[in-house]
Amino acid sequence: MPHSARRSGRAFHESAPCHAEAHWAEAFPRPEQGILTASTRSLPSLLSLLFSLLSLLAACAAPSAPQSAGLPTAATPRTLTVFAASSLLDAFTDLGKAYEAAHPGVTVAFNFDGSASLRAQFEQGAVADVFASANQKEMDTVAAAGLVVSGAAKPFATNVLVVILPADNPGNLQTLADLARPGLRLTLAAEVVPVGSYSRQALERLNAQYGASFREGVLANVVSDESNVKQIVAKVNLGEADAGIVYATDARAALTLITLAIPAEYNVTARYPMAALSAAPNPTLAADFVAFVLSPAGQTILQKWGFLPVTP
Repeated sequence: MPHSARRSGRAFHESAPCHAEAHWAEAFPRPEQGILTASTRSLPSLLSLLFSLLSLLAACAAPSAPQSAGLPTAATPRTLTVFAASSLLDAFTDLGKAYEAAHPGVTVAFNFDGSASLRAQFEQGAVADVFASANQKEMDTVAAAGLVVSGAAKPFATNVLVVILPADNPGNLQTLADLARPGLRLTLAAEVVPVGSYSRQALERLNAQYGASFREGVLANVVSDESNVKQIVAKVNLGEADAGIVYATDARAALTLITLAIPAEYNVTARYPMAALSAAPNPTLAADFVAFVLSPAGQTILQKWGFLPVTP
């Protein structure tokens, strides 16, 4: 073997990180150290040492395991809880899906109900991250109780009212004036519910068009006061009422119904505020979700479902 090759071989062994050579020398001594005999070393001891040597050689040859510290780890699963007005069900369901897609590991859980019912749940100790109301009154009440992050409430959408009718129009409504016709079955939201309050305000304004007793005549035809708009839509769909007053977004989602528009000069614009809650289990996510709803992407989803942008 060329001398240079031997030097390379010696350099390789001298720089090797393992000490297999020392173990080999111990197991198989040079002649001057004496030949291994049964009197100096037993066969089981030799086999044990040989096994150890082979294990050490295998360890030296095996590549080191990759370090896991620098690898990305799966996001810790978290649940963002949002209490939202019933009229937001379709739009917020889409918003939740979009937010989850952009935030792996986050699940958005919704509780949809009338804004007044949601406020009552907070007063009874319910815990959530975000509250989205259909009116400012319920938001102000929750904020006054110290349940909203100071200054966090922001309007994020607006809505208007329409009259909905079953597809076969059993009450034969042709104009808004027919709402006061005796015998008509009308369903509204309770007055404590935002849409119920807005409906009564609109009827009051319509007195200017149909006479001072119009509102009184319409309210005489009310057969049920519901706790949220979804219940109004259900009753009209089932034919349990000839008409109902709901948000335009609810009429848009209920494709089997027909609508009567309320002119803008008599209509009432609902402003929807939302806020992160002071006791939010996930305060950073709560603030981020509110920001997402206010963002162009969030507003696009809201407008897809018929909500109108907030204007000064």
